[in-house]
Amino acid sequence: MAWVGIPLLIFTARLIDVSLATLRHILIFRGIKRVAPLIGFVEALIWVIAITQIMQNLHSPFYYFAWAFGFAAGTYCGILIEEKLALGYQLVRIITNRRSPELTQELVADGFGLTVVQAKGSQGPVDILFVAVRRRRIDALIRIIQRHDPTIFFTIEDVRSVAAGVFGSALPKTPSGPPRASSLPQVASEVASEPAEETVPASSPPA
Repeated sequence: MAWVGIPLLIFTARLIDVSLATLRHILIFRGIKRVAPLIGFVEALIWVIAITQIMQNLHSPFYYFAWAFGFAAGTYCGILIEEKLALGYQLVRIITNRRSPELTQELVADGFGLTVVQAKGSQGPVDILFVAVRRRRIDALIRIIQRHDPTIFFTIEDVRSVAAGVFGSALPKTPSGPPRASSLPQVASEVASEPAEETVPASSPPA
């Protein structure tokens, strides 16, 4: 049974250590430094076990296939694990040529921090909304955007690190349910409000 047990051991070892390696590289890219060395230690230990079995059994091609399949499966599993953990932050850039106060108020009411910039696009004036959000809340943000306007244009970028901001945490709610207007950041009211136009009475013609 060694021809089954040893390849299975090699496959399992490679599956685990490559999954850890993929996760470690992603953590390093996202600036999460404390966990990466611990993952690297376990990864190296498992790799030594796997390579030892290969070096002791160079005569069988089953061991080579077990090594290769374990590497491929470990890469895929590492990506799935990282997606489930949803670590880090992302920057969502929303560009709309429509009036954006309704979308701004809905995002702020749901706990998202944002910055609104007025700009000019190829088809006229636009509003650009910058939203830094935790990755675990990115789906909720996209649902709000598409509910407001299914054709709206937005991009999503990875962010290495963030500091001092509002990143999609829930706002305190009143007993009736929705957040109070006083608890919303001032940016929403500033964007939503427009300067009132003064009505100048027409002067009567001289007698």
